[in-house]
Amino acid sequence: MADHVGNIGLRTPCPRRAEAGTSRSKNMRDEPSNPVPAKIHNSLETNKTIVLDFIDKAVNQGNIEAASMHFGERYIQHNPNIADGADGFKAYLQQLKQSFPLVKGEVKRIFAEGDFVIVHMHAKREPEEEGLAIVDIFRLKDSKLVEHWEVRQPVADSKLHANSMI
Repeated sequence: MADHVGNIGLRTPCPRRAEAGTSRSKNMRDEPSNPVPAKIHNSLETNKTIVLDFIDKAVNQGNIEAASMHFGERYIQHNPNIADGADGFKAYLQQLKQSFPLVKGEVKRIFAEGDFVIVHMHAKREPEEEGLAIVDIFRLKDSKLVEHWEVRQPVADSKLHANSMI
């Protein structure tokens, strides 16, 4: 399902490299960046897996009941076209699948940091259309989806460069 499951998104400080020939180079040595602790890494990977499973079940399979297992007790929705709560998302998805039974979302990139998972997706309501470039931001708590933001725009070619939006 995912073409690319990008970096986990953690930023670790990189020590400055001393310039050759300076007094700093004699007193400093390159240190490796701090590794991500296994517990944090596993939690981030688990969160990404939960979001990928949710997207696959909800959007690609249209199985909102199976996807519902990922909702927390309270689900806060920031998309102005979807009502708050798991029931709001269920109603939205049912309407979407009824209007566009072939709707699909292809995850291109996924990143996790802390309690957040960010997904860059190419969504198509119909197979022949250019579709939408979507960035979904999910917040998880105790391995459950509790909050969602979404930014989307139609896929378009640029007159300024040949770079794809997705």
